[in-house]
Amino acid sequence: MPGLPEKMSGLTARHILFVAATVIFLSLVGNIPAVAGEIEMADRVIINKSQRKLILLKDEKVLRSFDIALGLVPTGHKSQEGDFRTPEGRYRLEERNSESDFFLSIRVSYPNHQDVKQAASQNQAPGGQIMIHGQPNLPRHSVDYYETQDWTNGCIALSNADMVDVWLMTSRNTPIRILP
Repeated sequence: MPGLPEKMSGLTARHILFVAATVIFLSLVGNIPAVAGEIEMADRVIINKSQRKLILLKDEKVLRSFDIALGLVPTGHKSQEGDFRTPEGRYRLEERNSESDFFLSIRVSYPNHQDVKQAASQNQAPGGQIMIHGQPNLPRHSVDYYETQDWTNGCIALSNADMVDVWLMTSRNTPIRILP
């Protein structure tokens, strides 16, 4: 982009607008400082499927707790591709995508070695692309539907405002434990 410092020339207008909007949003909300260096980072994430909660922790202290939606078949561990279940177990947060079909997404390291082995024992593919994400960029249902129903293909979904907090308060390789 002309006029930007060399380090910023690879940024797209969408990235710049996203960062600016995030800073403005956080400064208006007031419960999270607008300066990234002041944000307390989680050292692990817990998903409690039965309570529909995502919990960010640091040194066993709860930093934040969020309501979530799960896969269309919310009970049980994901065992194969297309079963609409959210996996259970220990994983890590991986790649982040600010340009996904949903408002921000963070990939979960499913499947792990045990998941692959279990699916293979049933001659099935384990599936993948399990994400923590916000609402669809092109919604097909009302906001109320996304806030009150389990609607994903196996992912963990939050409101867009909550997804901003999770995005900012976690980093790559943060451990995540998904409980039944």
